[in-house]
Amino acid sequence: MDALSDTFFALSDPTRRAILQRLSVSEATVGELAQPFDMSAPAITKHLKVLERSGLIRKEKDGQLRRCTLQQAPLKGASEWLDHYSQFWEESFDQLDGVLKKMVIDKKAEGEG
Repeated sequence: MDALSDTFFALSDPTRRAILQRLSVSEATVGELAQPFDMSAPAITKHLKVLERSGLIRKEKDGQLRRCTLQQAPLKGASEWLDHYSQFWEESFDQLDGVLKKMVIDKKAEGEG
């Protein structure tokens, strides 16, 4: 898989998105990240591995603790990719707005004539 696909795959799961949301506030240990979820330690570990493999988080050993930090680059890449399509939709909506305004003007002109 390419990096962008890895990022979107990692973001496709609500648990992983919640973990990223938590890490956007500050770094956290694996235990702190697991705390709000009603799932087994192996399940949380799997989610963290997906996030780490995609480059969205980095784990570092701090004594016996494993600290996780959010990594910006993959999110920036996904955001840039989405921005391209956002621009496409903005232009499409602008064109639609122009067509609708013309229809309203034409309709008013018909009523006056």
